[in-house]
Amino acid sequence: MITIRRSRDRGHRDFGWLSARHTFSFGSYHDARWMGFRHLRVLNEDWIQPAKGFGMHPHEDMEIITYVLEGALRHADSVGNKGVIRPWQVQRMSAGRGIRHSEFNASAKEPVHLMQIWLLPDKRGHKPSYEDKTFAPETRRNRLALVASPDGADGSVTIHQDARLYATVLEKDKKLVYAPATGRHVWIQIARGRVRLGEQVLEEGDGAAIHGEKKLALEALDGAELLLFDLA
Repeated sequence: MITIRRSRDRGHRDFGWLSARHTFSFGSYHDARWMGFRHLRVLNEDWIQPAKGFGMHPHEDMEIITYVLEGALRHADSVGNKGVIRPWQVQRMSAGRGIRHSEFNASAKEPVHLMQIWLLPDKRGHKPSYEDKTFAPETRRNRLALVASPDGADGSVTIHQDARLYATVLEKDKKLVYAPATGRHVWIQIARGRVRLGEQVLEEGDGAAIHGEKKLALEALDGAELLLFDLA
């Protein structure tokens, strides 16, 4: 079964310095039909204006992944980590028993466009931790590259949950097939372009919740970028 979550139906908040689209209920946006998907709790698409961002604030017991599409994002946290995340990099922060962090647009001139992803952890009280990794463009071109996993396979960032996140950049007319294992569930999020999923066409910002499908056929109708979550 494939259930489509259209981009136009997502929650939207515009604070001037931040424009955000919420796939699932988040903050003041609430939709009882869309509280998350399996262990995937938050999937926000954010546009942050130059030199603006989120000041220091706390989190706990959440696996937080940041995927930058355009621009650069500056990170700092209470554990002492600092860095700037750009496209082709993936950031993972395990909030565990408590961490404070800030995320700011690193540019004074250009906006930053990113996906903010939260997954529920496998248990409460992990030690807070952080990592970011760079994935060369060719690792994602016309193939699914594993960028987050519970065991750090293929150089992916490590998360405390039975979930795997893949990313791909597909050239026009290129095709991929993904076969989830029995009992697994898949969420697909289109970051850019248009993709045919079976008989359905997914456009930029659209998502799809998938249960019980043995094979997923993906075809880029334009140049496209997407995220695929394989979830327990």
